[in-house]
Amino acid sequence: MADEQHGLVFPSDDEGRRSTTAVGRAVVADALSAADPVGARAAERETAWRGEYLQYFRRLVEAGLGAPEDALGIARAGLDSLHDRMRVLGEDGEVPLGEWPRGDQRFEQVEVPGAGEPVEELVLPYRGDRLRGDEIRRQVDRWVEAGVVEPSVVDAVGAVLDNPDWLRLEGHTVAVVGAASEMGPLQALTRWGARVAAVDLPKAGLWDRVADTASAGAGTVVAPRAAGGEDGTPGADLLADVPALAEWLAEQPGTLVVGNYVYADGATNVRVSTAVDELSRRLLGSRDDVALAFLATPTDVFAVPRDAVEQATERYETRSRAAKTLGRPLRAASGGRLLRRPYAPDSDPGVNDSLVPQQGPNYALAKRLQRWRATVARHEGATVSMNVAPPTRTRSVVKNRALAAAYAGAHRFGVEVFDPSTSNVLMAALLVHDLHTGGGPRHEHPWQDEAYAAAHGGLWRTAYAPRSALGLAAVLGMGAARG
Repeated sequence: MADEQHGLVFPSDDEGRRSTTAVGRAVVADALSAADPVGARAAERETAWRGEYLQYFRRLVEAGLGAPEDALGIARAGLDSLHDRMRVLGEDGEVPLGEWPRGDQRFEQVEVPGAGEPVEELVLPYRGDRLRGDEIRRQVDRWVEAGVVEPSVVDAVGAVLDNPDWLRLEGHTVAVVGAASEMGPLQALTRWGARVAAVDLPKAGLWDRVADTASAGAGTVVAPRAAGGEDGTPGADLLADVPALAEWLAEQPGTLVVGNYVYADGATNVRVSTAVDELSRRLLGSRDDVALAFLATPTDVFAVPRDAVEQATERYETRSRAAKTLGRPLRAASGGRLLRRPYAPDSDPGVNDSLVPQQGPNYALAKRLQRWRATVARHEGATVSMNVAPPTRTRSVVKNRALAAAYAGAHRFGVEVFDPSTSNVLMAALLVHDLHTGGGPRHEHPWQDEAYAAAHGGLWRTAYAPRSALGLAAVLGMGAARG
């Protein structure tokens, strides 16, 4: 998506500049202000935000680890700050996000019924095989043993295997916002026979892919199309059409699930993520049966349970003699930055910092925004599916040479990178579980909700702090990534 200045935008300063750094820094400072005033002041005064933002996104997690109210307060303050700051460009200039004008846009509905037979059992593509039933259970057990997923994935996937009728999501309409996304659940849901409201840009190429997926499936896909427009291509521009899109989605039958699967490069990622958040906020206010769904990136900061700390600590302390011999000079030469211990022993919870500098502060803010909304909506009683997805070889990752190389070498450090076909089905199955169980088990603290059924690929349980091994993984994987 081009970073064009229309619709939802960053605010302009007195000289007309729209600074993503100023907004990101201010939002993080506002989020930290009550729970960590020292961190908030440091963020406000940070003069090298693009180089130093990592530490502040870590503080956002650490500051919320006291009482549950601390995490909730951070989430609310961060959401309020971003919504207060973002603007909408209209014919009469900029207006606050909350005053987004209705405009003249109207949507009619396009419907594409699936012509296929529904897949009535969970089938998981994995390394050229199609796993079913006990094969899936055994594979999930192997992932747990290897530290690739959290043990609670066993319970969630097992419940879906025990209840294959859940797959159709009878009585739901799942709005897949970002329908053409590689990580989105469109294909899995349509194969299972679900009803999907597909939302993506009104571009012929995107819609052709969505329509082909819908036709090959067994469900029903509906999509918005501008009423009275010359171009009959379905779709909506999230940066301009949120008020009209909210009206269209509000009329969909059954329990409405708003699934956020959008991605864009750079600052546009914050804009489209904020647009989906505003869309979700409006729908939560207009209906009492709205559920939210998100995929959290594994390359972020998370609090992790004690047993993850223990497994990672054991792996660090029992690493091979060769690893210890090579690690000492590398740590010394790097000033302690390379091959560091992942956690202080006995941390409960531990803090896993898998942020990747190359992804930048806008990506970090867009993804943190989704976690904040999940925390607040869950607290207010909504059903929320927010699951950590595994590292996956998507096009957006592969086109970044540094990330592609790191992913290619990650297996040497106990991290498994998934193919998109496996991630899609696994995460869609976890979504189905959450929608049939009220969002899964409720926990005392928001960090525990985030950790439930996390499929982090091993980043939480590897022998080394992930960022301290990333550079070496990239070096080791450089040849494979070129291939």
